[in-house]
Amino acid sequence: MPGVLKVGLTGGIGAGKSTVARRLLFHGAVVVDADQLARDVVEPGTPGLADIVETFGVAMLTGAGRLDRPAMAALVFADPDARRRLEQIVHPRLAAATAVAIAAVPKDRVVVHDMPLLVEKSMTAEYHLVVVVDAAVEVRVARLAGRGIGAEDARARIATQADDGARRRAADVWFDNDGDEQAAATGVDRLWATRILPFHDNLMSGRCAVPASAVPAGSPADPDTRQRLLDRVRRACGDPAAGYWDDTATLHLAQDEAAPDPGDLRRALGDAGFPPSGPRTHGNADPAVPVRLQLD
Repeated sequence: MPGVLKVGLTGGIGAGKSTVARRLLFHGAVVVDADQLARDVVEPGTPGLADIVETFGVAMLTGAGRLDRPAMAALVFADPDARRRLEQIVHPRLAAATAVAIAAVPKDRVVVHDMPLLVEKSMTAEYHLVVVVDAAVEVRVARLAGRGIGAEDARARIATQADDGARRRAADVWFDNDGDEQAAATGVDRLWATRILPFHDNLMSGRCAVPASAVPAGSPADPDTRQRLLDRVRRACGDPAAGYWDDTATLHLAQDEAAPDPGDLRRALGDAGFPPSGPRTHGNADPAVPVRLQLD
């Protein structure tokens, strides 16, 4: 049976990503919260917290012996070198905890990885679908004020994150979230019903949304979409240089006939969201993006 449908959920601070995550949870998705896991790996008594103290000193602890998050945040937002050192401590532990959490998700469920730094860490190819939540800067600043973050601090934090151009290149779904929670819920409901759930059902059934033979010539036309698909195919086959798009928007991939099991590549492609569609073709389980993938 194919693995779970993995949705990467990201967005800038104050964009309302958590609101979207809660609504996806309402629909039955399993949400793996990167922020919560990042807190877990630096709890008192963990090697992560011990390494932070060794690197930054006891000034980063509260009187109760926990990580002083406001003090840590103030330091790393002002000092890129300090941020890199903190990431070197936290990120490997976070990656390990994330892998354990995702592996525990039942195979018939959708997993949503709520990951603030998905774009900054170039993780698009890790997921079947990337949803980027966006809101206007002024809306984000106002929301952050409700969390006690001043306007100047809010703008400084926004400036350290990926810009809209990078996020748009990573986004399979661009979710505008300037409105209230009801508007967000309506948008998530539509996304779940028209894309995520059909994608999940197709993936679990090993079925293409559109057979490769029926994909219109030139589809997909968007170069960013093509790049995301190519990156996912390359990750599936374990070769960062494999594959190319031809002039008719057919994605070509060399099949390694010397492999011990020639079916390994086809299974890997199916798990990545590209089920078999013919003797040497694959399509896409995503109903929004027809793909014709040819094994050469």
